[in-house]
Amino acid sequence: MFKPVLIAAATLALAPQFAWAHAHLKQATPADKAVVAAPASVTASFSEGLEPAFSSLTLLDAAGKPAATAKAAPAPGDDKTLVLPVPKDLPAGAYTVKWQALSKDGHKTDGAWTFTVKP
Repeated sequence: MFKPVLIAAATLALAPQFAWAHAHLKQATPADKAVVAAPASVTASFSEGLEPAFSSLTLLDAAGKPAATAKAAPAPGDDKTLVLPVPKDLPAGAYTVKWQALSKDGHKTDGAWTFTVKP
């Protein structure tokens, strides 16, 4: 009779630990929904260290086509941050950054944010 209650209590006690094991986006530059001059790069910082070979940033234009050909790479000395170089001639318009992250403990997360380059 007490066994299900103990299992439920143990599950609830451990749940926050499992939730924090994933790499969550902590900061995006340019920020979500920001209106900015053309950036030199797009940066995403996460809550956990990343496996760079399996983590990515993809910059898409308003039509959903890739707007950057470079690959995102870890910031020097920071395994929690990815940096994607952006072409210098990035035209004005709306952009979406799609991200995928594989944390060092093997958990995958993904998401997206948007920003606008002003004329």
